[in-house]
Amino acid sequence: MILHLTDLSDEPLQSQIVRQVRANILAGDLAPGYNLPSIRALAREQKVSVITVQRAYETLLRQELIHSRRGKGFFVSTISNEQKRDIARQHLFASLQKPLLAALSEGLSEENVLAVVREIIKSETRKAEA
Repeated sequence: MILHLTDLSDEPLQSQIVRQVRANILAGDLAPGYNLPSIRALAREQKVSVITVQRAYETLLRQELIHSRRGKGFFVSTISNEQKRDIARQHLFASLQKPLLAALSEGLSEENVLAVVREIIKSETRKAEA
């Protein structure tokens, strides 16, 4: 499993692991039943503390994106496409709520905010097509 962790980010390493594993699961890059690296193996591979990986896995367990089997390890859970969309929507809602409320309180209209969102989507779509 390839993760791109950086100490230069404001985002804690634990959150980076959760975010990247969640994205790989929801995008279908990690199939149901995929055996994730052990906590120690991932910590060694990514050069982070065992506690960091343990806490990231605990978060993914609470979110029911992964499950554990005693003595066997951690595995990607079976999640329907509808559940994947719901999880992605909930995460998007939580991520956007604070900056959107700030934008509205700073005087931007709903249409201004939506225009910015559309601009970001177009920009990212162009990058993906290039």
